Amino acid sequence: MQAIRTEPANASDVKILLDVDDLPRAWYNILPDLPAPFPPYLHPGTKEPVPPQAFEPLFPKELIRQEMSPNRAEPIPEELREAYFRLGRPTPLYRAKRLEAFLKTPARLYYKREDLSPVGSHKPNTAFAQAYFAAQEGVEALATETGAGQWGSALALATNYFGLKAKVFMVRVSYDQKPYRKYVMNLYGADVIPSPSDQTNVGKKFLAQDPDHPGSLGIAISEAIESAVTSKNTRYSLGSVLNHVLMHQTIIGLEAQKQFELADITPDFMVGSVGGGSNFGGFTYPMIGERIHGNVETRFVAVEPESVPSMTQGRYEYDFGDTGEMTPLVKMHTLGHSFVPPRIHAGGLRYHGTAATLSVLLDSGLVEPRAVDQVSTFQAGEIFAKTEGLIPAPETCHAIRGAIDLALEAKARNEATTIAFNYSGHGLLDLEGYRQFMEGTLKNNGK
Repeated sequence: MQAIRTEPANASDVKILLDVDDLPRAWYNILPDLPAPFPPYLHPGTKEPVPPQAFEPLFPKELIRQEMSPNRAEPIPEELREAYFRLGRPTPLYRAKRLEAFLKTPARLYYKREDLSPVGSHKPNTAFAQAYFAAQEGVEALATETGAGQWGSALALATNYFGLKAKVFMVRVSYDQKPYRKYVMNLYGADVIPSPSDQTNVGKKFLAQDPDHPGSLGIAISEAIESAVTSKNTRYSLGSVLNHVLMHQTIIGLEAQKQFELADITPDFMVGSVGGGSNFGGFTYPMIGERIHGNVETRFVAVEPESVPSMTQGRYEYDFGDTGEMTPLVKMHTLGHSFVPPRIHAGGLRYHGTAATLSVLLDSGLVEPRAVDQVSTFQAGEIFAKTEGLIPAPETCHAIRGAIDLALEAKARNEATTIAFNYSGHGLLDLEGYRQFMEGTLKNNGK
């Protein structure tokens, strides 16, 4: 790669900062703004809508209320805002001028730095909220699943902060690929179990079928739910997909909107990677709300792995959120709850379905899905490392790939497009994937 030269710029052209007072005081809830009614969760036996009280064995009551909330704004408690300050919020918005110069594109590229939290990703935005509300209601422990380990690390940090215990079922392929994430969780006091495990009936069932089962987020969710409902004063915690989870993440997009105003820009495109949808939804939902109300014409591009194509090839129908069939039925874009993804390194994107709210937006055409292969995402990660100096997580590489592709399309049209994407996490604990990529042994099917 040749030396990259950019034009001198003012500091505000490179990094856009917010003051502490700019930290949002309320999350944005997209439910009342959806272009079609939110499809209710259904009981798998009766096919009738599940009443809120049915979720009480799983979630704190306040989170259940938020899940069904008709309010466009939900206040962030001051104690939680203080925790957000300690996590490094508000986070900066950067302009990727060196990447622009490398691509020789007239497009302007911006990225929101969500890798600056103690665990290196956007996940603490909801982990801290969930742990806070659980602690307020006297819950003593949370059980959860994790793919690549970023969500598990965030919940381990959050439960430690608010004085709770955590049990994390980590998808086995990621448990093997990313051992240091396990140690991060252990350091914060969490118990980490590779999934499928011999600690639950669901896990034993899948191990009996295949002792070398790679695991999936769907199976790990089943194990975490079973553990929660059979353990004393324990609730279940989910890192993506659910309405309240995506709502907590909108602190990203609300901050970004203020930063766009400071820079006097309105992005033509906003881009994010999608597994379940939490980082994409958190980054884009506030601006999607503005588009629904006719205030902007921004387009929204959601990028997923070709090997887990729930948005681009999945069916929009009711399905279980987990492989063990323990959840209510959720209407979503899904590959089927029995789908077992290949062993790709983007463990956080190995989920069979897409968040119900995001699925409504996909079905309406407000969100445009794209699928990219694993090798090309690591190529994008290498380019970003060499231009912007940051090593992205494999999940984040999908968003970067999407942004680079849009920038090259703008170059072909000679169009000065403005593109913003969510830099959802760093890849400093994902170097095994980069090693395989640099040695030429990385495959698109994850093997």
